[in-house]
Amino acid sequence: RKCDVVNRGLSGYNSRWARLILPRLISRSTGAESTVAVTIFFGANDSALKDLNPKQHVPLEEYAANLKSMVQYLKSIDIPEDRIILITPPPLHESAWEKACVAKGEKLNRCNATTGEYAQACVRVARDCGTDVLDLWTVMQQNQDFSSYLSDGLHLSAKGNSFLASQLWSRLDKKLSALPWLLPYWRDVDHLDPEASLL
Repeated sequence: RKCDVVNRGLSGYNSRWARLILPRLISRSTGAESTVAVTIFFGANDSALKDLNPKQHVPLEEYAANLKSMVQYLKSIDIPEDRIILITPPPLHESAWEKACVAKGEKLNRCNATTGEYAQACVRVARDCGTDVLDLWTVMQQNQDFSSYLSDGLHLSAKGNSFLASQLWSRLDKKLSALPWLLPYWRDVDHLDPEASLL
């Protein structure tokens, strides 16, 4: 009841492609000045192994440069760095993802150690740019059996999405707490005359 959530999740995309289309997704004309928070969540596809998945792979240095470029673009349209949250890729459960790859007639095309390098690069970019960061790769692995957070070893499961939401909420809540309510709590709506409460 305080703001709208606009989801721009793009299946299979990497930071190279996201950097190119970001101006189409968020611009001054789409209300950048009233944007409370923007999350940037790339790296799982970028970190695919070049030899086995060249279409999605982005070299580590370019990945970091792409994240910086996206932050700089957002700042150029008046979204300050304290409203930007970078999210690292989650960890990869290699044995589960290998099963998914084999089922498609492919070889294991990612490894968790490489994904970790991309996660560390994301953390460095956030530090260098002055943005907040959610190091999902690290916090998910604090639970020794993180496989339940992933549906197939790579993509988040329902439990993984809930985990991400809970980790993200602590950062968003700080940004949202001072915002005014745009609509009343449902118990405060006059059910006999809703127009009086809602219009």
